[in-house]
Amino acid sequence: MSQQIEIEFKNLLTKEEYNRLLTYFNIQPEQIVRQENHYFDTPSYHLKNAWSGLRIRVLPDHIECTLKERSSEHAHLETTDALTADMAAQMIRGLTFAAPSVEQRLLHMNVPLTELQLFGSLITNRVEIDYEGGTLVLDHSFYLQCEDYEVEYETTDEQKGLAIFEQFLTEHNIEKRYAKKKIARFTDALAQQYE
Repeated sequence: MSQQIEIEFKNLLTKEEYNRLLTYFNIQPEQIVRQENHYFDTPSYHLKNAWSGLRIRVLPDHIECTLKERSSEHAHLETTDALTADMAAQMIRGLTFAAPSVEQRLLHMNVPLTELQLFGSLITNRVEIDYEGGTLVLDHSFYLQCEDYEVEYETTDEQKGLAIFEQFLTEHNIEKRYAKKKIARFTDALAQQYE
């Protein structure tokens, strides 16, 4: 189990801006890591209503279950448990809940574990770059019938991080575009399918 405060700034990108940044940072194909996120909530959206999100993330070398709880506009408390492939598969099918630290946080939030269900999945091709004392992240995501691009800056200092991120956008001539969390973009797209 790990627990940390994640401070990040996000901005949506156009396809052209994304490709321009890949070229600027000389990103090679092998630097792009594919990850699959499986999102969960209850039918009455206990997590969404608490400004939180629950996912299982499948990476090339490990699988993890993470609960994100909003603590400020740009910061979240993340609780993460490592999973085996079998544990993740059982959780995705709704057969068990195999992430003990995440389970404790969910119970603390009064989330009924028996009502949790998979809402869907999102694939992201991700590049992480060390940048100005933090991590710059370039994401190209695919979900439902949607595709989008974004840049994130992860840091340990909210004020300093905001200044660095805004300077980055200015230097690269990128228009400020509000970017919801991926899980929020996913659930918005899901809701539009039922309208």
